[in-house]
Amino acid sequence: MRILGIDYGTSGVGLAISDENASFAFPLETLHNDAFLLENIVHVATEKKVSAIAIGDTRAEGGGANRVTAQADAFMEKLRARVGVPVHAVREAWSSLEASRFAPKGKERDDAASAAIILQRFLDSGAKR
Repeated sequence: MRILGIDYGTSGVGLAISDENASFAFPLETLHNDAFLLENIVHVATEKKVSAIAIGDTRAEGGGANRVTAQADAFMEKLRARVGVPVHAVREAWSSLEASRFAPKGKERDDAASAAIILQRFLDSGAKR
């Protein structure tokens, strides 16, 4: 059972994938947030034969909406309607900062690494079971 992780952003959207046992998350790639984003993610989900998707909930630490929340929520609903597997919202607060701590110098902003942090949180929560 593979699970796809998504870090939604207004310009770049990071993707991560789990191992076959859905125990570990690995950065996969970063896609442009453009008119082809939904189709590209559906293609990746199909190609990788994922059984679920974990997408970062963009709300602030306290639960309040921010400048990207409405757009991210709308995208999540479109994804749910198209992909045919469960789509779970996962707390993403501080995932980019956490990912940057482990990044090589000059690559501190890596959306795929942030997606891996989000996905690993989901896997560790036991929600996949």
